[in-house]
Amino acid sequence: MASPSPSGIEDETGQDVRREILAGLAQPQKAIPGKYLWDERGSQLFERICGSDAYYLNRTERALLERHADTVAGIVGERASLIEFGSGSSAKTGRVLRALRPLRYVPLDISAAFLAQSAARLAAEFPAVAVTPVIADYTRPIRLAPALLRPPVLGLFLGSTIGNFAPPGVIGFLQRAGETLGRSRLLLGVDATMAEAALTVAYRDGDGLMAALHTNILLRLNRELDGDIDLANFRHDIRIRRNPARVEAHIVAQSPARYRLAGQTISFAAGESIHTDTSYKMPPADFAALAAAAGWAVETRWQDATVPDYSLFLLRHP
Repeated sequence: MASPSPSGIEDETGQDVRREILAGLAQPQKAIPGKYLWDERGSQLFERICGSDAYYLNRTERALLERHADTVAGIVGERASLIEFGSGSSAKTGRVLRALRPLRYVPLDISAAFLAQSAARLAAEFPAVAVTPVIADYTRPIRLAPALLRPPVLGLFLGSTIGNFAPPGVIGFLQRAGETLGRSRLLLGVDATMAEAALTVAYRDGDGLMAALHTNILLRLNRELDGDIDLANFRHDIRIRRNPARVEAHIVAQSPARYRLAGQTISFAAGESIHTDTSYKMPPADFAALAAAAGWAVETRWQDATVPDYSLFLLRHP
């Protein structure tokens, strides 16, 4: 169980970042887990991306929440416990809080500084709601104090973040969420878009924000693992894949280079990339099957008329 840190935020992570990063960079296809994108600057960059019209995922999900949050509140009931996985700025959470009027709100995020800021903002905006932020990595098991989970319980996992997991990982996340939340419901967005033009605009934007987000991870490595990586040698790229359907983000070395990181040497050939993130695209029937395999039932689903491949699911856990 988490114990309060001096800041008042509860810390759940306690993981060996150095070992995980170096192991990923030692693979034939170099990779860094996408969760390391979310330091304070990365979180701020992503919020700016979400404000762009090009990023259809945020725009579509926000519209669905505006239309259906009251219906969700009617299903869940009043005085609920609201638990949000990967809360970020909690920018869309306000609509759910206004509809649900929960007893408590527990945002879970890996970025401590960003979590503290967003939690303080919501606590001021909703003084009747007990806001308890918890530093936590949703790719790992999370145990919360029973007092934070008094029923009814609604989990949130917004932004099509479930797409960061390959299909087996979707099952794993949903199983862990069920263990964290117990008897509950879970509201989440799921994207099935595979139109190349829409994906290119959304994931390889023209204003440089997406490139800045992914190259920012190199800044973080230099800062936190005593690295000397030259950011100017890397460019951002996306790769649209099928079977399974997904968009991969990479940062690609332009010239051969050797860098120091955490006391080790990391070599790059020209054109060699670091895989920084993946967004899997799941048709509704496929996602429903994965949810069932993890012990969740689909209670209802809403789609947007203008972006019909994006769905807002409400799941129920027995």
